Amino acid sequence: MTREIAVVAFAQTDHRRTSDELSEVEMLLPVLHEVLDRTGLRTSDIGFTCSGSSDYLAGRAFSFTMALDGVGAWPPISESHVEMDGAWALYEAWTKLLTGDADTALVYAYGKSSPGSVRDVLTRQLDPYYVAPLWPDSVALAALQAQALIDAGETDEPALAAIGARSRADAEANPRAQLRGSVPQGDYLVHPLRTGDCPPIGDGAAAVILAAGERARQLCARPAWIRGIDHRIEAHGLGVRDLTDSPSTRLAAEKAGAFERPVDSAELHAPFTSQEVVLRKALRLGDEVRVNPSGGALAANPIMAAGLIRLGEAAAAIHRGASDRALAHATSGPCLQQNLVAVLEGDPR
Repeated sequence: MTREIAVVAFAQTDHRRTSDELSEVEMLLPVLHEVLDRTGLRTSDIGFTCSGSSDYLAGRAFSFTMALDGVGAWPPISESHVEMDGAWALYEAWTKLLTGDADTALVYAYGKSSPGSVRDVLTRQLDPYYVAPLWPDSVALAALQAQALIDAGETDEPALAAIGARSRADAEANPRAQLRGSVPQGDYLVHPLRTGDCPPIGDGAAAVILAAGERARQLCARPAWIRGIDHRIEAHGLGVRDLTDSPSTRLAAEKAGAFERPVDSAELHAPFTSQEVVLRKALRLGDEVRVNPSGGALAANPIMAAGLIRLGEAAAAIHRGASDRALAHATSGPCLQQNLVAVLEGDPR
């Protein structure tokens, strides 16, 4: 890489079960103001803007263009959008800054899951010929993965319950989280997953600002430098995959340099407790690494923003000195189908 690029600011909403009284723009505006205020920048100072969202959640085509009202698209701006989690929008912005065409970038993502049935909406990600016509929802597919792990002897139900309890206990220190503290494990949603093994449904948004080189040091006392970032994908057909492993995560981590030196913390986008088991193995994370100190997706999981939040939380930990070298992970699709891994570092103390 010819340029050093860092996350210099991060902001997110209070994540809630429903935000019926707010439009996407009204939900997004405070976050955009907050992330700009953290750097002292104005919209006109931003060289590139990229967003991540899903028209399937909004129920109308090109819904992301409405969100530009919150950004301010006049005078004309350099803007792009990905129909993916905002983590992939950050990847596009990172590549834009690498070209030298811009020195700063605003990345934002949002999702309102409350109006419809997320479990049904996410079936649209499936293979349209063999799997989608059967309408297996996201929880049922995650349960297949969890059962495969149990059958392979890699976990059991008490271990999964412990992951959920730890995540929501850690979320006590996160005022933005939707679920915090002691949350009952609950009844089976789809065996072997109970409600406590699954993410909450809710609405939320997040934004980060990227900057290159000395501009990053001017905007942030301790920038979170992106030392490596990569994303890979598994085969689309669930039947040809080993659901107990995630080769794409392992490869993305290798290409991002995650295995070159140990990390001290990791923000994993694991919406289901069983997926943390898979990711820990693929990323070679031992007990000495603190995983999801923010509570992770089990504490707040706004669709299309939860992956960007993992990157933002990892960067924020570096900003405040709680981490020196952090790993961030984002996923999209059923059973960890698509995976992005980034390694972030702070300047030596």
